[in-house]
Amino acid sequence: MVATTAVLLKNGKVLLVRRSNPPDAGRWGFPGGKIERGETIEEAALRELYEETHITANAHRVFNAVDVLDFDKRGELEYHFVLVAVLCIWISGEPLAGDDALDACFFNMDDVSEKNLAISLDVEKVARQAMVIYENELA
Repeated sequence: MVATTAVLLKNGKVLLVRRSNPPDAGRWGFPGGKIERGETIEEAALRELYEETHITANAHRVFNAVDVLDFDKRGELEYHFVLVAVLCIWISGEPLAGDDALDACFFNMDDVSEKNLAISLDVEKVARQAMVIYENELA
């Protein structure tokens, strides 16, 4: 399944949501979800961002894609998502969890690590990559 994630940076912080549904229920990751029929990657990222956080943004560009493999208790593959990351630029709003997010807030980059948070796979790597792109292209 192809899905998108909205990677939003604001004042040197990254926006994360705590997921309520599989894969990675209870873990922190980027707002995102499945791309609907006829929707572009960027449109899906902005829609999911708003649905899960009530934040409005512009899409800057696609910059990464990661595989998320979710296995059942028997070790058999249950889901295979390809998450396409979109760097988003904040326009308005403050994090307010909605849709399938349990919580939403901005984190300092130094706090975005497995030792500090229960984060989904590749969140730290993708967040740091987004920060480099932001600093090189938008700052």
